[in-house]
Amino acid sequence: MKNSKRSYRSRRFKRRCKYYRLRLNDFRVDLTHFIKSFGELQIIPEGLHATVNSSDLLPPGVIFVLKNVNTSVNINKLNRLHPYYLIYIDNNGKLFQSHIESKKILDAMRLLCKGIKEPLFDICKVLSEETDEYHKMDVYSSLLKQSISTILQTEEEKEVLSLFKGGGTI
Repeated sequence: MKNSKRSYRSRRFKRRCKYYRLRLNDFRVDLTHFIKSFGELQIIPEGLHATVNSSDLLPPGVIFVLKNVNTSVNINKLNRLHPYYLIYIDNNGKLFQSHIESKKILDAMRLLCKGIKEPLFDICKVLSEETDEYHKMDVYSSLLKQSISTILQTEEEKEVLSLFKGGGTI
């Protein structure tokens, strides 16, 4: 039952996103407009978070934006956002969209944030209480570990498959 519910959500999300399909250049244009409106981001802490409501198309979960600190590694050259990796994982630890689907994750982020210009203090308060003022982050740490392992697992699987292709490993 869970898989059918997830695939139903995924199909609905894909249908809905076809109306919002944008190229990565469109996101760059959005970022340019943001910088024009609010100025350059001068000081960015290493850990940021934002909270939004989930929707019937997008399950409650976490979208991680990770930076690969080893910039010489762009595994299989599949990640168009290298050195950044985006992963959308639901609250149960199930991968909703992998790092290879960065465009879809950006579409999801855009859909969830559309029209929101101010912080959602009610949701921030819930997260703050849930994590004891951000001191008990075990759930999110676990989701982060799972997210990283999905990147590594996907890449290991591709390396194994590349052994059976002409030309050897990539």
